[in-house]
Amino acid sequence: MEKLGLNEIREAFQNFYVGKEHYKRKSFSLVPEKDKSLLLINSGMAPLKPYFAGLETPPSKRMTTCQKCIRTGDIDNVGLTARHGTFFEMLGSFSFGDYFKKESLIWGWEFITQVLHMPEDKLWATVYQDDDDAFDIWKNVIGLPEERIVRLGKEDNFWEIGTGPCGPCSEIYFDRGESYSCDNEDCKPGCDCDRYVEFWNHVFTQFSRDEEGNYSDLAHPNIDTGMGLERLACIMQGVDSIFDIDTIKYILDGVVEKSGIEYGHGKQKTDVSIRIITDHIRSVTFMIADGISPSNEGRGYVLRRLLRRAARHGKLLNIQGPFLVQLSERVIQMSGKAYPELEEKRDYIHKLITIEEEKFSSTIDQGTNIIAEYVEQLKKEGSSELSGEKVFKLYDTYGFPLELTQEILAENQCTADIDGFNANMLHQKETARAARKSVDDDGWSEENLEFGSGSKTEFTGYKTTVDTGVVKGIFCNKNSVEKAAMGDDVRIILDKTPFYAESGGQIYDHGLILHDNFTAEVLEVTKLQGNFAHKLRIVKGQLSVGDTVKLLVDVPVRNHISRNHTATHLLHQALKEVVGSHIQQAGSSVNAEGLRFDFNHYEGVSKEQLTAVERIVNDKIMHFLPVTVEEMSMEDAAKAGATALFGEKYGDRVRVVSVGDFSKELCGGTHVANSGLIGAFKILSESGVAAGIRRIEATTGLNIAKRLNETEAVIEQAAEVLKTNPSGLLSKVSSLSEEVKGLKKELEEIKKSAISSSLDSILDEAKVIGEVKLLTKAFTDYDINDLRQISDDIKKANKGYILVFAAENGGKATFMVSVTDDLLEKGYHAGNMIKQIAAAAGGGGGGKADMAQAGAKDPSKIADAFQVAEALVSGK
Repeated sequence: MEKLGLNEIREAFQNFYVGKEHYKRKSFSLVPEKDKSLLLINSGMAPLKPYFAGLETPPSKRMTTCQKCIRTGDIDNVGLTARHGTFFEMLGSFSFGDYFKKESLIWGWEFITQVLHMPEDKLWATVYQDDDDAFDIWKNVIGLPEERIVRLGKEDNFWEIGTGPCGPCSEIYFDRGESYSCDNEDCKPGCDCDRYVEFWNHVFTQFSRDEEGNYSDLAHPNIDTGMGLERLACIMQGVDSIFDIDTIKYILDGVVEKSGIEYGHGKQKTDVSIRIITDHIRSVTFMIADGISPSNEGRGYVLRRLLRRAARHGKLLNIQGPFLVQLSERVIQMSGKAYPELEEKRDYIHKLITIEEEKFSSTIDQGTNIIAEYVEQLKKEGSSELSGEKVFKLYDTYGFPLELTQEILAENQCTADIDGFNANMLHQKETARAARKSVDDDGWSEENLEFGSGSKTEFTGYKTTVDTGVVKGIFCNKNSVEKAAMGDDVRIILDKTPFYAESGGQIYDHGLILHDNFTAEVLEVTKLQGNFAHKLRIVKGQLSVGDTVKLLVDVPVRNHISRNHTATHLLHQALKEVVGSHIQQAGSSVNAEGLRFDFNHYEGVSKEQLTAVERIVNDKIMHFLPVTVEEMSMEDAAKAGATALFGEKYGDRVRVVSVGDFSKELCGGTHVANSGLIGAFKILSESGVAAGIRRIEATTGLNIAKRLNETEAVIEQAAEVLKTNPSGLLSKVSSLSEEVKGLKKELEEIKKSAISSSLDSILDEAKVIGEVKLLTKAFTDYDINDLRQISDDIKKANKGYILVFAAENGGKATFMVSVTDDLLEKGYHAGNMIKQIAAAAGGGGGGKADMAQAGAKDPSKIADAFQVAEALVSGK
């Protein structure tokens, strides 16, 4: 058996099945595209479920993949064992109603014996106990000795998940030899010992299970095989642990190099940390390459948890400074050829890891110290469970992940009160939910409006802005009625409408609805259960169910919206070209005034980049590119390279909006017919809205002229105030700025002179309390820098002083405590004192032993704070 590297095995497997007329499909993203039941792709067949269920047509009836997978269910075992990992690759061969058991098993045997050259006498097979067909193929077709074919029950060799397609399976095992065996004379596959390693599972989905538990034959049986690449590499390389195979060991060696600690193959306590870092950096690197950003929920939280857990174990190994980026580079070097996205997004991966690791650096020290104090307190109390309130405080106040708290507590033989933590979390969510609900909640929702089972509203607004429609339903003051008149809070449902309902980030249309002597303004349009609900303000007349009404969309407003929506597509693509291919939309809002575009990025977009983006978009506008809309299957859209937004629901047929050859996106919104109709594009602002999420606000067309007029008006007003003309405004402002700087400097000199001349009189105000001269003094219109200057001047020439100063400025107070060096040796600590002093005035702060500062809300309590200072010194 030849010793093959992991990358060699992957390539050999896929080439083999390509030779068997299989379509080689690159790995799907770790982010599930259509499966809301999964947070992350966790198996080779997970992305293929639509094909197996018959919901979509596969590109070929035969397919082979090597799928990236992440499983976090066993994360607590990662590092403790040699086999657990969060990231792994799954080799697979699939048949969608084409070949079946015979071909699957024969080809599988051919690959492992003729390509991998595994010794046949080391190979065993298991089959489902009632699957005589599979048994016969192994025995009579392949020629595997009957004693090495094991029949196992449903729990081991029958694949099913609830109702739907299911079937028996056949697993292939490798015999590692008697040295791994147990004492059981009948030891064979199915035994719990380590001798027999299952490495390839062939699943034969030939039945369908109904809700009563009955099985029926599928018209087109399928094949789904899965083989863990890392596990197979262990066999081929003759090692016992996934951490010893070539690609993973290269990363592990990097951890050893950074830590300077020898790896003992599980024999040392530090081995756990080394394995955790090695595994987690693989997951982190692949997740970021697939567009996942650290956050506090969902898959973003999984990423943050893995990254922070790796960072903490680096601390346990005494690795100084950031180190995860260097390790991620090793992941890219090992897997970049098979997964080009790793190399394409190398800079983005490195930057995001650097930011997150640096951000967590202070948090981990602070959180670890707090937990250490909690543990010490628990031991004094004779307890071992940390209260849910304290666990939640670590999470909510200090940003310390729950799982990390649990891990550290477990290392100290303690536990966390999870029920208490969940109760605190629930209370916070309910409070936030109540706050949101109290704002603009008029009760109109899918939950309290029922439209029956009739046909849904047909949207005609892509082709026209004028139409007629029949009133299907009227909801007045939240109740279904037959008629509505002025003064009623009305929403109506029509059989068809040209009014766009708010969705996909695009705002609803405005306009008029007319009928005989009836007129109403359309204030809002929303989608409810497939119907378009039009919120009306009735101007005159009465409307009844069954009336045929005329529908007039406000065309200028619609055109403004369409311009901004098409510009959003251009902006998205321009950002990809200028900032990086990792850019993905994280939200958008399009209305008549402008657009807002949120996207994933780790830092602010520079002025130079924004200028380049703006220039590209305007260039595409000036080229008058045709904007085309095509309806096609989701599969064809993907093949055409259309950008789909994660989290959006797409049906079997989708709209693909293309702006020339520059942009191609799935979109249900309205657009201009030609990019030239946008007129012009102007970025108004760029800002951060959340961790790893940036926002650009922009506008188009006549809105730019409107903003230009507003800006000109402001400039003219400013010029009038400064008694100059607009062209001389810059010169005037520069002159005034220099004048202000001079006055500030003059004022500072006056202050310094006044302080210097009054030092002696200030010192005379000090109270002698034992060995300390305590000076408390309040200043008006002084800032913290002034207080520090006074303190420094006093401490240069004096000893034995504790200075407690307060400055009142703008309705708030600033406190400063400063201690001369000779008193530091006697135990006086400015940082400890200021906490209690500032608290008397409703403030807080801290600092070092020699100097500390704090802010306070109530200047009227400065005298009370000084009394606290006197009590502290007297008590000492």
